[in-house]
Amino acid sequence: MSRPVLEVADIFRSRGPAWRRANAGHVSLGQLKVMSAIESCRTAALGGHVERCEDCAHTRIAYNSCRNRHCPKCQGVAAKQWLAEREADLLPVPYYHVVFTLPAPISDIAYQNKAVIYDLLFKAAAETLITIAADPKHLGARIGLTSVLHTWGSAMTHHPHLHIIVPGGGIAPDGQHWISCRPSFFLPVRVLSRLFRRLFLEKLIAAHEAGRLKFFGNHATLVKRDAFTTYLASARKAEWVVYAKRPFGGPEAVLAYLSRYTHRVAISNSRLIALDGNAVTFKWKDYRAEGRERQKIMTLASDEFIRRFLIHVLPRGFHRIRHYGLFAHSTRADNIARVRKLLAVSARPSDPKAAETTDDKEPRTLSQPCPCCGGRMIIIETFQRGGAPHYRPAAPTVAIRIDTS
Repeated sequence: MSRPVLEVADIFRSRGPAWRRANAGHVSLGQLKVMSAIESCRTAALGGHVERCEDCAHTRIAYNSCRNRHCPKCQGVAAKQWLAEREADLLPVPYYHVVFTLPAPISDIAYQNKAVIYDLLFKAAAETLITIAADPKHLGARIGLTSVLHTWGSAMTHHPHLHIIVPGGGIAPDGQHWISCRPSFFLPVRVLSRLFRRLFLEKLIAAHEAGRLKFFGNHATLVKRDAFTTYLASARKAEWVVYAKRPFGGPEAVLAYLSRYTHRVAISNSRLIALDGNAVTFKWKDYRAEGRERQKIMTLASDEFIRRFLIHVLPRGFHRIRHYGLFAHSTRADNIARVRKLLAVSARPSDPKAAETTDDKEPRTLSQPCPCCGGRMIIIETFQRGGAPHYRPAAPTVAIRIDTS
């Protein structure tokens, strides 16, 4: 895959130093670390290795990745590894995609209370699905779900919402059979919306009473209970957006979807168009428009582009992918085995390559084949951070062309 013409790293390297000076004292340590990681990603600053093809001797230098979860260049590999681990957990049933979105007034205070309110979003959405699914009037079963947090809209504005993938059914209360939902229908979204609103607001008020919320600037007065209650009045009356999409085509479609959503960052390098002077131009989707009109171009001042990117840096140690119900980590393996038995299907075979061990004396083999001949690429040298390889590429052969016309 060719390198994009423009990357977030290029913008940070070019405009980042001035932006950090202008915003000194107003940028968190976590945000500064993300900027530094992205700027250093796949450069000599992080070290690297030299790769060579065993067949044609094609050789190239590859620099290490920063592995930061906010880096646009690192999430492809991380997603593949995560998906390989999840593949064995997939069940041969329809899967549904449900989206839970916070209304604007809650999003505004979530920006100042990321760890607390994002956590409440996870818990309230999971409790909502599990509660309604367990109700005999709807599904009457114990379900499992995987939740992924996104905090951005297409224009990188602050827009916290959860993407939840859930199998279309669950284990009966007696544990003796699998209950499937109705074809192309999982649970009623209006019922989900009302319960989600109630549960979230209850948890939010409890967090406020416990002194877990902080308020600054225009929201400073919300520290007072009466002011906070008044502020939530509009959210109590509003319809909270819960959206259920049509079921996926099968397990492979679920994996394809997850590969696009689980490790996504605020903006991918492929959406960037130009860095011109002090402005950044990029592609975005306007979901209020229809069809081709959704695809639009936006230009932001570079300072505003950097600010928008960094507002989506998550608190340290915060998990943006979580599993609940049957898929909770402590019981997932047993529950999945139980479901497979109830559905009378065998376990999905694991990848035999994952269990292979390599001899430390043998050169490390890379998964990507040689771009020239498709042969096996091996690592012939590694070098540390800030270092340089001993290998030096040979000067290209100069071809002499004789025109006899």
